[in-house]
Amino acid sequence: MTETKRAPDVFDAPAVPDAPAVFDVPAVPDAPAVFDAPAVPDILDDAPATDGRDPAQILTAMVDHVLALAATWTAWDGRPIPADDRIYTPHKAIRRVADHMVDHLAEMEARLVGEETQPDHWHASATTTEADLAPFTEADLDEARSRLTRLARIWANRLDVLTPDQLDKSPGTGWTFRQLAFHLEGSAYYADSVGDLGVDGPTGTPKP
Repeated sequence: MTETKRAPDVFDAPAVPDAPAVFDVPAVPDAPAVFDAPAVPDILDDAPATDGRDPAQILTAMVDHVLALAATWTAWDGRPIPADDRIYTPHKAIRRVADHMVDHLAEMEARLVGEETQPDHWHASATTTEADLAPFTEADLDEARSRLTRLARIWANRLDVLTPDQLDKSPGTGWTFRQLAFHLEGSAYYADSVGDLGVDGPTGTPKP
């Protein structure tokens, strides 16, 4: 009698390995949150502080201070005077004060009429020209007085006719016009770097 082979029970079949659970899949890192992005620098972050002083008088007082020091510069001995990481001479100090005033005056006038401001191509204090090294004579002092006094009056006359909104909510991009005036007060630095060269003041050292 032939033996009939029994088919394997279903439960005898090899077990099929379970598929990996969904939670076994490696997690995808979260995308960075928007607030993790680097901050974009704000050009107004370093805006100069202002106070209750009249901005027009700030400009005229700065120029008066510069010219008072310049009156002693005919005694300059011809040697450039170091200040921080730059060097200064009488002519260079006058150049930088005048150029700084012209630069921001042009900016203010352009913004008032809705024009783009001119790109900055000044060499500023980083360059000492041959003209900067020339002797500073009485005639040079007279020219500096005429130049800076007129520039101060242009600034003062313009600031005096601006409305409060124009001073503090100024058109265009940049500091307010009040802030520009307070910023220009710092132009005295160039003259202070040369200092009082009179008989009572040591060369290159501003008197207290």
